[in-house]
Amino acid sequence: MIVCDLCVHAWQEGKCRLDLKIPKGMSCREFYPGLQKFCANPNDFVDSRQVLEMAKFFGIKGTELKKIKLMAVAAESARL
Repeated sequence: MIVCDLCVHAWQEGKCRLDLKIPKGMSCREFYPGLQKFCANPNDFVDSRQVLEMAKFFGIKGTELKKIKLMAVAAESARL
């Protein structure tokens, strides 16, 4: 798994919409997470903690993890 698998800028063909080089690790300066990348079915989303645990399991840390946390908290707030 690469960080692009969880980013909204990724195309199905395995390319970046921003024409960035695909990283080999779990970091990208333009990473923008999408909840649909973590939960294919929106009803599967329970809370932000669930998404953060998934991200940590995939090996995401640092700035990318902070972006995921912000996205998950926003999604959780929108549900309430």
